[in-house]
Amino acid sequence: MTSGEHGVGNTARVRGRAGVRDILRRILRNDHLLLLFLALVVGIASAYGAILFVELYLSIQWLGFGTNSSQMIDHAAMLPAWQRVAVPAGGGLVIGLMVRYFMPGRRPHGVPDVIESVALRAGSLGTKAGIGAAVISAASIGAGASVGREGPVVHLGATLASQVGEKLRLSRSQTVTLLGCGVAAAVSASFNTPIAGVFFALEVVIGHYALSAFAPIVIASVVGTMISRAHFGDFPAFVMPEHAGVSALEFPAFALLGILSAVTAIVFLKGVTFTQKTAARVPVPPWSRPMFAGILVGLIALAFPQVLGVGYGTTDAAIRQGFTFEFLILLLVAKTAATALSLGGGFGGGVFSPSLFLGAMLGAAFGILATDTFPQYSTGPSAYTLVGMGAVAGSVLGAPISTILIIFELSADYGLTIAVMVGVVVASVITQQVHGRSFFLGALEARGVNLRAGQDSGLLEQIQVRDLMSDEYAAAPVAAGMAEVRELLMSAPHSELFVIRTDGALFGTITLSDLSEAAFDTSLDHLLKAGDVALQHPPFLRADDTLERALTLMRGSGEEHIGVVENDETMKLVGFIHEVDVMVAYNRALMEARREERGQI
Repeated sequence: MTSGEHGVGNTARVRGRAGVRDILRRILRNDHLLLLFLALVVGIASAYGAILFVELYLSIQWLGFGTNSSQMIDHAAMLPAWQRVAVPAGGGLVIGLMVRYFMPGRRPHGVPDVIESVALRAGSLGTKAGIGAAVISAASIGAGASVGREGPVVHLGATLASQVGEKLRLSRSQTVTLLGCGVAAAVSASFNTPIAGVFFALEVVIGHYALSAFAPIVIASVVGTMISRAHFGDFPAFVMPEHAGVSALEFPAFALLGILSAVTAIVFLKGVTFTQKTAARVPVPPWSRPMFAGILVGLIALAFPQVLGVGYGTTDAAIRQGFTFEFLILLLVAKTAATALSLGGGFGGGVFSPSLFLGAMLGAAFGILATDTFPQYSTGPSAYTLVGMGAVAGSVLGAPISTILIIFELSADYGLTIAVMVGVVVASVITQQVHGRSFFLGALEARGVNLRAGQDSGLLEQIQVRDLMSDEYAAAPVAAGMAEVRELLMSAPHSELFVIRTDGALFGTITLSDLSEAAFDTSLDHLLKAGDVALQHPPFLRADDTLERALTLMRGSGEEHIGVVENDETMKLVGFIHEVDVMVAYNRALMEARREERGQI
């Protein structure tokens, strides 16, 4: 080759590299093009994250139960009794310790945290919490806990997207859109349902359908589906058998099934809440609660091994009419109890798969009755099974649109989708009117986060109690005499005295009204100590609680002056906070936000 030819070749390569750099510069300077490119990246990352999550929980399942099949129904029925109990119990112990030592807030994380991050933290999700939640949820499913896999995958996809947004210092709207991309790719990769993935992200996480968010989320969802199909094959999560066309005369029956689905969803939601509150009152260390929950789930599995894990195999068997009416009702009750114990006891995982399971059992049982009663009009039990799945899941998740689309993509049956729409709408309206909130919003409200209160309440979510609490409080030991109590009360801020144990843990509070006659009668001083007259188990706040949580607690308890503890386990008193301080901070934050909106800052 001559020197001239070498020169031409080098010039072409230089121009080629310059052309690539020019294209990259144009992408980086155009926000819309940048977001589309990042949607592609996030879609790929979330899809492979979903695949790794599935492989991880199947590997853990193989270690515990000896099978790596996602449909372990037949294998679980052959396991010895000790193994059905020991694996969930042992797994619960490990999970409890993992949550205790590795998880922020010492609790499993999931979809509610994604919703909270979008609403209150500009889409920020910590890497430690994201990876930790994925591992804990995978271990929970692998150990047989009755939880779903979709929620953890959604949280993992959102975490990966959040990290991309933070590393590139994107704006709040761009980061939130990327979170939607991660969620959509995760859902579509899990169910092989790209349309439903898009609308789940928009309906549940983003909260709007703006075109600026729609296009990137579509790209991520399509990419997630393509990668999932390349890895798992082009198969839906559930296979719908052949059935007759839907009759117009059946729609009253579908509406009735919607009513029963609402009842099932409400019982399930209240069951989880009841179990969580009950578990919190049991006098055992928090890290041991998943172990005890695992023992109870294992005992249920002795009679009904179908409750173990995500339950796809059992759900698929119900669609294929594999159970009797009586057994379907028993499975409905057993799965409700097992899932409430798993989630309330501290296992990680989601609620989508369990709600589909419950809907399938209810729908299949209802379909058997409807078909036996009106065989000439019935589409068949399988159709009612899918309607029940959509109605219960849509009510539990508060996501009727995306749930309808999931059933549509699974069945590819327009007539059946109309029936699903009837059941989902009826169930969702009743659940909303009676229960008032979805599982996700209920989980947030249990932590003092009320997203329905409006944007201004989000200002309180951005400030922690530790930022405002005072450490100049008056405290007396439990064994303090009454003379000392009276003297301390005279100088105590807001005339309230905190009573603490020898290790510094909060025991109770004393006000002048609590002393009653003992305030001025000294004849019983030799008999009474501070611990005897204190109001025990007073309301308290953690240092990392938000001011929204503080204000909610103050309003609910009627207390204006509340002690602040280090954490739930040590209960070490570190300060106190007063309602006036909360309101001053809120007004200051509100004024700053208004000035920012007017461009004065």
